[in-house]
Amino acid sequence: MKLEVLSNEKNHLEFYMEGERHTLPNLLKEKISAMEGVEFCAYRLDHPSDKRAKFVVKTNGKAPKKILEDAIKSVKEELAEFKKEFDKLK
Repeated sequence: MKLEVLSNEKNHLEFYMEGERHTLPNLLKEKISAMEGVEFCAYRLDHPSDKRAKFVVKTNGKAPKKILEDAIKSVKEELAEFKKEFDKLK
C-alpha cells in the first residue's frame, strides 16, 4: 500500500491511499469519525473501478496525523483480539 499526502496542515490532512477500495478506508473512517476532536472525516473513490481512496480529515485543534495514528492503533488492537478469538475455533 502506498500513501500520497496531498495536504498535511495543523487541522487538515488529505491523502490518497493506493491499492484500497472500501474495506480499509471505511474501517478507518469509522474509527476516525468517532474520535474526539474530529470535525470531519471522509473518503471517496473517483471512479467505480478505482483502487485509490482519497481521504480528508479535519480536526478542531488536535493533530490529524496523531488522530490517524490512534485510529490505526485501535484497528490493530481490534484485529488482534479478533484473531485471538478466531484461533480458539481451531
